[in-house]
Amino acid sequence: MNYIAGVSREQSLLFPEVLDDYIPAENPVRFIDAFVEGLALEALGFRHAAPPETGRPPYDPGDLLRLYLYGYLNRVRSSRRLEAEAQRNVEVLWLLRKLTPDFKTIADFRKDNGPAIKAVCRQFTLLCKKLELFGGELVAIDGSKFAAQNAKDRNFSQKKLKALLEEIDQRIERYLGDLAAADHTDEQAPGATPSAAGLQEKIAALRERRGRYGELLEGLEESGQSQVSLSDPDSRAMSQGAGVTVGYNVQAAVDAKHSLIIETDVTNTTSDSGELGGMAIKAQEALGVKTLSVVADKGYYNGKEILACDSIGVTAYVAKPMTSANTAQGLYGKERFTYQAESNCYVCPAGQELTYRFSTNEKGRATAGAAN
Repeated sequence: MNYIAGVSREQSLLFPEVLDDYIPAENPVRFIDAFVEGLALEALGFRHAAPPETGRPPYDPGDLLRLYLYGYLNRVRSSRRLEAEAQRNVEVLWLLRKLTPDFKTIADFRKDNGPAIKAVCRQFTLLCKKLELFGGELVAIDGSKFAAQNAKDRNFSQKKLKALLEEIDQRIERYLGDLAAADHTDEQAPGATPSAAGLQEKIAALRERRGRYGELLEGLEESGQSQVSLSDPDSRAMSQGAGVTVGYNVQAAVDAKHSLIIETDVTNTTSDSGELGGMAIKAQEALGVKTLSVVADKGYYNGKEILACDSIGVTAYVAKPMTSANTAQGLYGKERFTYQAESNCYVCPAGQELTYRFSTNEKGRATAGAAN
């Protein structure tokens, strides 16, 4: 039995005579081309939307926008990879009419036209609304953590800085002890304690580092911020899965009809608990509706945020997290007790009514105590 055989590399092939024949009518690149063609690029704020009269001709921002949208649609974010796609991908060859911008041009386009690209996203949302692609009844909200250009060792919290300062003090004290010991030693054997000059250099370097950390700690205490990042100042350390990443918390609201994104927001909050109300308002405004249902996971559970949604006509469906420690101790958790509105009491798992005994205030929230 033979293998499946390919054709000979010397065989003559009859390719289509025009590039347009390679792109079917239903290919998404035709939509990208038509969408960008209908945009008023100058009004949206794109640089070089009106070509200059002198100098070297620039790339049409519409062509670079087409490439950017193609990369977004196909999860190709790197400017170097987009440069490669423009040279080998038939879809991109058609979309850009065989233009081949280099990676620096692509990267600069993104950097110089951030607000304009955001305005394009708004135009796409309006187009989807005009085509009735949004249901406008049910929206899901969720967040994702995106890493920033900031290494973990260049992100500091007050606790981390205090620990580093304490460690430096201990090392300086140890080096000072070694320095005192070196002063009493006339000759130093190979591999013994470093020389006095070497210890002095180490102590000076540690003191310089301590000064930098001290300034960072003082700045955090004055500003009231919990963290500081040196490479990407707006990024924050936040939990992601089983680890920690330094980055951003990107919120997205998605319409249920065709799973299209309605609104996005980039924050540096480390949790989702305070983001529900703001995203619900943005989704409601984008859809232009007065009433809306919103679903989110239990990470968004926050009484004030749910109340804010209710005040603007948004019904929020959020799972309540089980925060009681009683279950871990072998006791009944709060979720096991059922409230009876007609008798204004709770019923325990054993079927006994718990009568009201007292009221108290815990962390700004009114609570009641009961017993059977």
